[in-house]
Amino acid sequence: MVSLTSVRPLAYKPAILSLARCVRTFSSQSMPAYEYLLVSTPTPGVGLITLNRPKALNALSSAVFVDLNDALRKFDADKDIGAMVITGNEKAFAAGADIKEMKDLTFSKAFTEDFIAPWSLQTSQIKKPIISAVNGHALGGGCELAMMADIMYCSATANFGQPEIKLGIIPGAGGSQRLARAIGKSKAMELILTGKNFSGKEAADWGLAARVFESAQECVEGAIATAAIIAGFSKVAVKAAKEVVNKSQELGVREGVEYERRVFHGLFGSRDQKIGMSAFASKQKPQWAHE
Repeated sequence: MVSLTSVRPLAYKPAILSLARCVRTFSSQSMPAYEYLLVSTPTPGVGLITLNRPKALNALSSAVFVDLNDALRKFDADKDIGAMVITGNEKAFAAGADIKEMKDLTFSKAFTEDFIAPWSLQTSQIKKPIISAVNGHALGGGCELAMMADIMYCSATANFGQPEIKLGIIPGAGGSQRLARAIGKSKAMELILTGKNFSGKEAADWGLAARVFESAQECVEGAIATAAIIAGFSKVAVKAAKEVVNKSQELGVREGVEYERRVFHGLFGSRDQKIGMSAFASKQKPQWAHE
């Protein structure tokens, strides 16, 4: 939740921007114009959300999350969308939280108003898969936002970190919990207590990121390609798959396997199970009903 203020923004690369400005042709639902986001459907079934505060290195604030949460909800409700991608620009995914918003907060105000809680909407309410495509700085709240996604992709030179300790605070949007679960207690403790940054390559080596790419453009394109693959499957099965994997983070192995089995059994009541298995048996491509 810390903002990087010592780095000056560089020129915004048109290659990434062009992806964000793709005409929304592949969805029947219209999206509003947002102050801090660019939204599009660059390919059928995929909703692309691009953080758009380049002068502030995409610093996160409550206002940004009002936009982001609204866009996520709308894509989640859109029958034409099967998966989503969140990205920034080549310089910054999100360089942290907007310190101006929180520097004068008191304990009572933060506590009674549950400050920062709405930042975690996507982890509890969004049912469709989300991929974060991380390039440039992803520090503090930016790192936390990237980790909230179901899948994280990044470029090798992406710059991650939880440097809140340098401001006299700690991560507040799940950084300590998700980082420790992903890379282990000892490494997470070192990073959070020292405020040290780590690269996209390290994120992939440690298992925090699913894939690492050489360039920012390849990272965004890779995330969109994976989202398109996911969007091509049964929405019923995809929703169930996301649910059971997420449960693995909450349950013990025995309880998790039992939960998985119950959901597995339940899918035999879906129309898509019959379509998928019949298509496989007849060596045809399934035409999902999403029922």
